[in-house]
Amino acid sequence: MNKNKLKYIKFKVLNLNRDKFWRENTKSYETVLVVLSGKCKIEIDNKNFGVIGKRKDVFSGKAYGLYIPINSAYKIKAVTKVEIAICKALAHKKFTAGIIEPKDVKVRVVGKGNWKRRVYDIVDKNVSAHRILVGETMNPPGNWSSSPPHKHDVENLPVESKQEELYLFKVSPKQGFGIQRIYSPKHNLDKTYVLFDNTIVPISYGYHPVVAAPGYKLYYLWILAGKKRLLVPCDDPKHSWIKE
Repeated sequence: MNKNKLKYIKFKVLNLNRDKFWRENTKSYETVLVVLSGKCKIEIDNKNFGVIGKRKDVFSGKAYGLYIPINSAYKIKAVTKVEIAICKALAHKKFTAGIIEPKDVKVRVVGKGNWKRRVYDIVDKNVSAHRILVGETMNPPGNWSSSPPHKHDVENLPVESKQEELYLFKVSPKQGFGIQRIYSPKHNLDKTYVLFDNTIVPISYGYHPVVAAPGYKLYYLWILAGKKRLLVPCDDPKHSWIKE
């Protein structure tokens, strides 16, 4: 995958069997938990946030999320077998912990034709946080996303903001695949990757379009973070005409 190191983002996928625990202190990373499947109980600094999660997989409805501020101790207990994305962004401002329920997740239909997809904003600008933004994108079979190809690797407002990003991909049915191209003339980079179920791709710079193989739905969780909590992507001028 793209080997460029990320400055702000850390990420892991946690799998717990029923009644198993996970404990951690967020330290200098604000953290967003996204329940990919199953149910769990969450405590933050000994405050009980109850049971979150209900979908059987990422293709079965909107997510539950939970924002956890820096310097917070939290505990997860699996109510059922559970898979959780632990999304972290380096931060130094402390905000209030809170649950994002499925009804709070905003849905946007983006693009048209074979580059039409649904975007689910879990932690957007309406959720108080320092740097982190989190959401999910669903590509129908054969459809593209991050299209026209865009990037966000230069601080050049109001045209573009600098944000690094990380993707976690899922495919349905699981034997399927997708393709991602990451390219940057400035950095002499042009690579294409095959995306399988549970592929993780970090993106520190470059345009990064994605396509699902025919017959297979392609999901990805995305995490964004930068010095400013502002996403202004810049389309590749060679391909921006498709919006016209």
